[in-house]
Amino acid sequence: MKKGIGKIAGILLATSLIVAGCGDAEKTGGKASNASAKDAGAVTPGGELVWALAGTVTTDSLDAHKAGFAPTTRVMRSIYDSLVVELPDHTFQPWLATLWELAADKKSYTFHLRKDVKFHDGTPFNAEAVKFNFDRIKDPATKASSSLNELGSYESTDVIDEFTVKVNFKAPFAPFLSNAAKVDLGFVSPTAVKKFGDAFPQNPVGTGPFKLKKITSSTQVEFEKNPDYNWGPANAKHQGPAYLDKLTVKYVEEEATRVSVLQSKQVQVADIIPPQNLVALKADKNFNVQETELLQANFTLYLNIQKAPWNDLKVRQAVRSALDIDSAVKTIYLGTSKQGWSPLSTQQFAYSPSRENAYKPDLAQSNKTLDEAGWAKGADGYRVKDGKRLTIEVIDTQGNREKRLDLIAIFTQQLKQAGIELKVISLPTGTYTERRNKGEYDLIAASQFSGDPDVLRQLYSTKGPSKTNNIAKTNDPKLDDLLEQGYLETDAEKRKAIYKEVQEYIIDNVYTIPTYVFNYSVASSKEVHGITFDSPAWPVFYDAWIQK
Repeated sequence: MKKGIGKIAGILLATSLIVAGCGDAEKTGGKASNASAKDAGAVTPGGELVWALAGTVTTDSLDAHKAGFAPTTRVMRSIYDSLVVELPDHTFQPWLATLWELAADKKSYTFHLRKDVKFHDGTPFNAEAVKFNFDRIKDPATKASSSLNELGSYESTDVIDEFTVKVNFKAPFAPFLSNAAKVDLGFVSPTAVKKFGDAFPQNPVGTGPFKLKKITSSTQVEFEKNPDYNWGPANAKHQGPAYLDKLTVKYVEEEATRVSVLQSKQVQVADIIPPQNLVALKADKNFNVQETELLQANFTLYLNIQKAPWNDLKVRQAVRSALDIDSAVKTIYLGTSKQGWSPLSTQQFAYSPSRENAYKPDLAQSNKTLDEAGWAKGADGYRVKDGKRLTIEVIDTQGNREKRLDLIAIFTQQLKQAGIELKVISLPTGTYTERRNKGEYDLIAASQFSGDPDVLRQLYSTKGPSKTNNIAKTNDPKLDDLLEQGYLETDAEKRKAIYKEVQEYIIDNVYTIPTYVFNYSVASSKEVHGITFDSPAWPVFYDAWIQK
């Protein structure tokens, strides 16, 4: 039986289970400073908005189903639309789907689609397109990234009629609607995929408010508004085409340069503002600053627990005890971020504070544990056992994004006090991926954006999409079982209890060492209005406009 959207949203609340961000900064939990759009007067359409992006979008990654790095995903939000939009109160509203029903056995969703949506290439978005996209993600040949985890136990899609589709799962999959609101499950044009093949990432075609105009490798990507767009999400401030004529994304990895080009008005928007510049920009009437906590698995240190000596819990505890994470985070982020105590960010659904302050820096204990384990300090201060130095080799491919290498530099000095050497090995993406897959490293430091705690199944479970190649290198039946229970359970309170145990188990076994909780920031010139955030916290430019 069909149900109204409001009623469905209430019924499905138990399965939504995330804290998401959509709408104005105040509505997303983000904080805005200085002038606001409500003081700006009438909207003035047109013009070009230039965004200084904290990162680089490689020419092989503008594919919603293959992209895994945060900078790329931020950019793709403008190209690809989703079935539903998630609101901060955990309910859902229409986007490409107008109505949906959850089956009694909770193993399938039936979506009723809009009938007026077209891809940028003019082909229709319909039930066949939904089936093509979900089947494509599941196909091993696609080599899908985050989107594979977002589909969970997906089994098949049935085309009921041209604009009705039934999505089937092998078992209940509680996070599905939350995941369906994210760009990872955005829709690519089946016609374009077949036409361009392996070149599709350089020729992305979606249904979004902006369409690709030009990619300049390693420099920028240019979008122009989709003049036919008239199917924005239900929470959008307007319908019809985007206000902006053009959106240009310039790749500006160096943080000081991002601030400089914003202040000199070479760009109108910049993201991930360095801590030292946030206070100044907030106080400057010429700029607006918006901040919101990114919903994700926190930036975390993953020791390779399948490799000696990191397979020894006591050695892992010694590494953690040697770190003064709070001090390091305060030094680098100047109070704009705080220490993370869990694999999950604090605004994530099911975040548990039960392990906050459960451990503390204890250099004396760290030294004692390593002495007892047979690692003796040499004349140079570093520990040696059986002729081998106690070295942690961390492989990296993203550079100093979010000042992460600066943070690791402080960890390097702290670990040295315990006789542990920490070395950063910077690698091109291909080499990094190869070594990671082969387990040829001691430590990986990474985060994973996601609006639902089911992301932990991707990172820690041998039953998740990463299988035994999960980033944490865990192969723990108890943890696997808990994570399976987490995505099967549709009762919100029971699910919270499961993930509380998961977080405690991960921390108690030092399977990872969380570092900081990231606040995503966007600064813009005072003439720019209407930038909002989606889930998990990426900027949305559909309602954005430039005051003239």
